[in-house]
Amino acid sequence: YIGALGARVICDNIPGLVNKQRQLCQRYPDIMQSVGEGAKEWIRECQHQFRHHRWNCSTLDRDHTVFGRVMLRSSREAAFVYAISSAGVVYAITRACSQGDLKACGCDPLKRGRSKDERGEFDWGGCSDNINYGIRFAKAFVDAKEKKVKDARALMNLHNNRCGRMAVKRFLKLECKCHGVSGSCTLRTCWLAMSDFRKTGDYLRKKYNGAIQVTMNQDGTGFTVANKNFRKPTKTDLVYFENSPDYCVMDKSAGSLGTAGRVCNKMSRGTDGCEVMCCGRGYDTTRVIRVTKCECKFHWCCAVRCKECEDTVDVHTCKAPKRAEWLDQT
Repeated sequence: YIGALGARVICDNIPGLVNKQRQLCQRYPDIMQSVGEGAKEWIRECQHQFRHHRWNCSTLDRDHTVFGRVMLRSSREAAFVYAISSAGVVYAITRACSQGDLKACGCDPLKRGRSKDERGEFDWGGCSDNINYGIRFAKAFVDAKEKKVKDARALMNLHNNRCGRMAVKRFLKLECKCHGVSGSCTLRTCWLAMSDFRKTGDYLRKKYNGAIQVTMNQDGTGFTVANKNFRKPTKTDLVYFENSPDYCVMDKSAGSLGTAGRVCNKMSRGTDGCEVMCCGRGYDTTRVIRVTKCECKFHWCCAVRCKECEDTVDVHTCKAPKRAEWLDQT
């Protein structure tokens, strides 16, 4: 696609890029293609992590910020989005390097010769994921926008971007193949591989839960905690400045889509429960017929035949706020 249209044309027409990003885009069109494919993956992961929450990482069509005005507030949701997107870029580039899709990189060139772990010595072999290249490129590309401005929000974004990049590296694992008499493991060949992206998503979700509210320090070079009773943030903590809106009602200025019409779980006392999700407004119940495959039987040699079963289930959806309450917010 980029090859057919020309990198310059494509890169000049991507909204929201700064000069440095356009230059990288034109120089490495194949990497940009991987980044674009990786974006779908981290957006899916974000939506999985927040599927039971009032803010469910919803995206907006035809909006280059992807998430709309929700990103304007320096909230913990913005902190999470910067971290997971930065992680997603590292993951996509590193994977593309290992798969041989990119001209600029391949397997990790430093993983050569012999090494050892707690099980003894092994030979580096196979294709170790070149995570350091992924991190370097992601840092150059993603951070370029924040380095154009020297304000508090840019500093927050840079901190959370770094958290996301390092989260992927945290879950590198050593995979080995045994050689020797009947696989006795007298000799091992090993390589470093990234874990499934879900692990990074789960980890960053925990960091979101424990995110630390901060303010800028006096010389504008770092953060101090907003509440003196909280511990200082480390390099692995997500940080944010402003409290989140409650996301209960549609509020265009805050980027909140509200929870009217969202499906909730009547039996749950958690964030997906109707009481919390619907913000006390109550819910409507609709009876729907659900068709599922059932009574599946395995037929020799290679077929599974199932019946279709119908069952009636109640679906609960949050009521919309009363008209006057809704108008106040828009």
